[in-house]
Amino acid sequence: MSEKFIPNKLALITLLAACSVILISMGLRQTFGLFFKAFEEGLNCTRTEFGLAIGLQMIFWGIFAPIFGFLADKFGGNKSVFTGFVIFGVGIYMLYAGPNTGIYFQISLGVLVGIALGATAMSVPVSEVGKHFPNQKRTIATGVVTAAASVGYFLAPLFTQFSLGNSGWEQTLKYFMYFIFFGLITSIFLLPKKQDETLKTETKNQNFSEAMKEAFSHKGYILLLAGFFVCGFQITLVGTHVPGYMQDRGLGGWTATIILSLIGLFNIIGTLGIGYLGTKYSKKILLSILYFLRAVIITIFIFSPPSIYMSIFFGITFGLLWLSTVPPTNGIVAQIFGTKYLSTLFGIVFLSHQIGAFAGSFLGGYFYDLFGSYNYAWYIAIALSIFATLVHLPIDEKPILRNFIKRNIV
Repeated sequence: MSEKFIPNKLALITLLAACSVILISMGLRQTFGLFFKAFEEGLNCTRTEFGLAIGLQMIFWGIFAPIFGFLADKFGGNKSVFTGFVIFGVGIYMLYAGPNTGIYFQISLGVLVGIALGATAMSVPVSEVGKHFPNQKRTIATGVVTAAASVGYFLAPLFTQFSLGNSGWEQTLKYFMYFIFFGLITSIFLLPKKQDETLKTETKNQNFSEAMKEAFSHKGYILLLAGFFVCGFQITLVGTHVPGYMQDRGLGGWTATIILSLIGLFNIIGTLGIGYLGTKYSKKILLSILYFLRAVIITIFIFSPPSIYMSIFFGITFGLLWLSTVPPTNGIVAQIFGTKYLSTLFGIVFLSHQIGAFAGSFLGGYFYDLFGSYNYAWYIAIALSIFATLVHLPIDEKPILRNFIKRNIV
């Protein structure tokens, strides 16, 4: 096996394309929380309605992640992602051009953008890159892609906050269309891996239904589903409701922007670091450590007096852990089951993530409207972190041995 990190030109092109796709898609997705005040004033949208729209976005993102993952496994990731960006453009266009109130607000921001994210954000680009790299390098490669999302997380909130203040929310969404068009073009270069004949022969015997049955009969896969639910709850609670939470604590809009941007900046370090550590240490132990640290950081953040310094602390420390769960989670799935159905299997794990994301988004807004506080949502986030810390420990990371596949070639 070659010692080179990039095994071939096809892998390099796919890696660069995936980084561009995920930077745009995840970057734009990270900004929606900054629109809550503009939507309240411009569209008479309550926080419950806004939280519901983001929650629907998370659910549809999750539902369509395995669907687009299956299409990527069967027809190629570039086709899935290209389709996703077309839908993304339609959703954003409806949001600023109308109809965009009532049910149409939920359809544009919730349903259409959510469907688009199922193809363009995280699961398909990360998994397609993972197919091009051997197990020894896979968590580093997927860490690089996830770090690209972090660049988007850092830049997009800064651009959005500036544009909202100078151009208004409608013009800001029009600017988003240019980024979506660029993503549409780069998605074409998300190329499928060319398998050698040996691998084709040894994996062709397992069909889709057998792969699904195998995964859902494996205890470790079920535990990953449970753990990734927690990740979705926490990051969507933060991304959606931190702007409102900081405003309620007496700090201005730029404070929330600083938090979101620092999360993006330091997540670059976190995802690259965890990608490297995933090649050296047990991935399930790394996940348990990550979730335990999240519990500690959230506790410090909500029980400390509000200040710009505490906001910076939270942005930096939570940023290090933000998407760091993705490389080891994807890596465990690939390590146990191989890469033939990786986009589909990780897409299903991501569906669990998005169910958690719906809960985090909706409950944050619901508790605020009901009690005038986000505190109960934060308490749930802390309890779930403890749960996730424990639930990863029993996972058996050993590859499944099949009589028709040699695990050392995947």
